[in-house]
Amino acid sequence: MSLQNHLTELERRHQVLDREIEAEIVHPATSDLKVTELKRKKLLLKDEIEKLRGSLKTTSLH
Repeated sequence: MSLQNHLTELERRHQVLDREIEAEIVHPATSDLKVTELKRKKLLLKDEIEKLRGSLKTTSLH
């Protein structure tokens, strides 16, 4: 899988997590623990996305 394809997949998963978080927040029986875990996963994905973007920029400069 190319870096660009991997980045696209991570961005898609990040958006899915965002929608899951929104759905949990509006749900009346939401668990704060579940929302926290989803947010943690989303943040980890964001960090990985930023690293890949940095790699792509570095690669395209050479």
